[in-house]
Amino acid sequence: MKTKAFIFDLDGVIVDTAKYHYLAWQKIANQLGIEFTPEHNEELKGVSRVRSLELILQLGKIEASQDDKDKWLTQKNEDYLSYLVDMDESELLTGILPVLRYLKEKKQLIALGSASKNARPILEKTGIIHYFDAIVDGNDVSNAKPDPEVFLRAAELLNTTPENAIVFEDSVAGIQAANIANMTSIGIGEAKILHEADYIFPDFTHIETNFIETLVNR
Repeated sequence: MKTKAFIFDLDGVIVDTAKYHYLAWQKIANQLGIEFTPEHNEELKGVSRVRSLELILQLGKIEASQDDKDKWLTQKNEDYLSYLVDMDESELLTGILPVLRYLKEKKQLIALGSASKNARPILEKTGIIHYFDAIVDGNDVSNAKPDPEVFLRAAELLNTTPENAIVFEDSVAGIQAANIANMTSIGIGEAKILHEADYIFPDFTHIETNFIETLVNR
């Protein structure tokens, strides 16, 4: 069996922390008298914390000083982290663990490529950090997806070429980043949203080992 590099996004692929981001942003929006719905939260997928706040302020047509923005960004992160305290393996999305186990068993390279600055504690709390040969998160890169920096950096740490890498993503920006990097892109989620991906699955329970073998031996 050949060796390929499998790069996973975190939020919406390995764990669903979107609900915690939503609660933390909603708390700030409520303070500012802005109605912030789950639909609005969808638009923040894969978007940086700073840009997310800008979008929420635009929603409420609010002008704010940099001091206020910094205060809200700190508050958002503290609220978000407070929700992560009780995370454990039960927070892993269905089907991800068998895929990680299979890749490890077959001696494939595994990396994380996420914009989250809290990726390492999340992987530790959910008990899966030992599966990863490399971790690239929001602390390691300066450009947000669809810039491919996070995935290219992961491939570099795994000592492999972009063409040898396979990316699992749940956001349009993430799929675009993988495609720009010349990597195989696999969308996890809705086909109509992730139509730019090379392959699309509703979730990991639909990914069978023979599909992974095909990817590896290509």
